[in-house]
Amino acid sequence: MSVKLLRVVNRDQCIGCFSCMYACSRMVKNAAGSGKAALRIKAYTGVEGAFSIRVCARCEEPDCAAACPTGALTTAPGGGVRLKKELCISCMACVKACAIGALQWDEDEKRPLPCIHCGQCVKYCPNSVLALCEKEKECGQR
Repeated sequence: MSVKLLRVVNRDQCIGCFSCMYACSRMVKNAAGSGKAALRIKAYTGVEGAFSIRVCARCEEPDCAAACPTGALTTAPGGGVRLKKELCISCMACVKACAIGALQWDEDEKRPLPCIHCGQCVKYCPNSVLALCEKEKECGQR
């Protein structure tokens, strides 16, 4: 089984439409809006047209899982993390430990929102900013 990896491949083409975030929230968490997305798009303050795009790097030894005191976050096969909701104590240690700031937090449920690398965000991006590719192969970054 090949491991899929979400990557930002065309950052300059991001227009900040949040279609990727809406797709993730809707398709993965069945929620309206973008608050349940496992990725985050933010505009750089004072710079027109520049966006910060935070996606999970699918680390093989994730800092977020290592920081979890209860084992609620565990390393998934092929890297990244899985969440055992019943073990989460809402301490946010995982979010603070993510070196690239990619692990998002669900404010309603008070638990992390790990990316499952399903590709819904890729499908709904109108400008091919994101790609879902084989972990073993290089993504077509531009």
